[in-house]
Amino acid sequence: MIILANLFSDLAVDLDEGQQLARWAQQAPRETWLLRAGDILVSPVPVGNNFTQYVSRLTGVTLDSVTIIEVPPAGAVPLTEAIRRAGLTERLRALAGSADAALLPTALDASAVGFARDMGFAVLPYATVEDASAAVGVAMRLNTKSGFRQVADELGMRVPEGRVCRRREVTEVVRDALQHHERVVVKPDRSAGGHGMRFVSRGDLMAGAVLELDAVGGPRGSWVVEECVNLAASVSIQLENHASGTRVLFSGMMRAPQGSFSGYLSPLPPHASHAAEELERWGLQLGGYLAEHGYAGPFGLDALVSAAGTVYAGESNVRRTATTTPHTMVARLTAHSALATPTWSMAIGRTRDALSFQEALARMQAHRLNFEPASGEGIVLYGGPAHDVRVWRYVAIGVNADGVHAQEAELAAALGFVEA
Repeated sequence: MIILANLFSDLAVDLDEGQQLARWAQQAPRETWLLRAGDILVSPVPVGNNFTQYVSRLTGVTLDSVTIIEVPPAGAVPLTEAIRRAGLTERLRALAGSADAALLPTALDASAVGFARDMGFAVLPYATVEDASAAVGVAMRLNTKSGFRQVADELGMRVPEGRVCRRREVTEVVRDALQHHERVVVKPDRSAGGHGMRFVSRGDLMAGAVLELDAVGGPRGSWVVEECVNLAASVSIQLENHASGTRVLFSGMMRAPQGSFSGYLSPLPPHASHAAEELERWGLQLGGYLAEHGYAGPFGLDALVSAAGTVYAGESNVRRTATTTPHTMVARLTAHSALATPTWSMAIGRTRDALSFQEALARMQAHRLNFEPASGEGIVLYGGPAHDVRVWRYVAIGVNADGVHAQEAELAAALGFVEA
């Protein structure tokens, strides 16, 4: 299998959002957790020897049995184009070897499918490259806010009251919406992780003022203006379409201050059971719609739970999401442990001082926080050291939510986390 960490993709934002894509690409090392003997990882950023050795120790996959190709930066172009510009296509073809080599892209986009066709690779989990190509359109549409709102309406999902409009219309639409709602949220039509989102309250817009928006989407891009739900929780469900139908993988609570994704806790706690039931019903409906349009593989549905307990569908993410690989990692690391049903929490911490990867592990070891395979509990630094060596992506794994929250508090003290 060839794991293509193509976070430089137009599936979430336009390619001219190069700076944002470069930030997201820093997460590519997490795909190392998917590697098994014989696999190849193609990454747009350096992965790091200390991190790969750490992953190898925990998974048992020896480094000499896998290959990691680090592709030099090539600007705001798809990863597949960067591979070509770096002259790496023949090396990749030779390493892939057999005629049944298969590509697993993070994002199912036209560039990944075209690259697979040119290289003679299959695209997982599709039977043919043509099947994968046919699914690109629905993946692109359901990764937009407007596309999701349209499909959600067709399927009978409850969504916040709102309107899709062009950039030049946003200020007028916001003023109109604020006559009916105390607060509204303004979202770019094509974004991920809360990028470009704005919250506007009555009184924020002076008479004659024009709302300032991020460049995302360009001058002709679409935006969504929605009522701001009086939020109690942000939740999501992750599912997968395969040959026998749609199945639920996991669900959880999102950490999303001001709409920006920063972490996740799974599974959903018991008090959110009513949200879980609605999420699952909607997720299976969405899976059926995607299957009818040829999409196979993972996807997610995000939702909002109001203070009154009402659940609103928010958006869909038809791709491998920020939680897909951590969940796979947790399942893999705890498969043979004493922990039957793990609770896990993923988050990002920022340290006061710069730390090397080995220094971070040593501090964790001193506080008995490192993941223990036998018990299935502990902290895993799942993303490796970021470009900013004060930023650390981790997953805490334990028996229950109280246990993982206690681990997180101890980790914050051990590494010296500070407020972002």
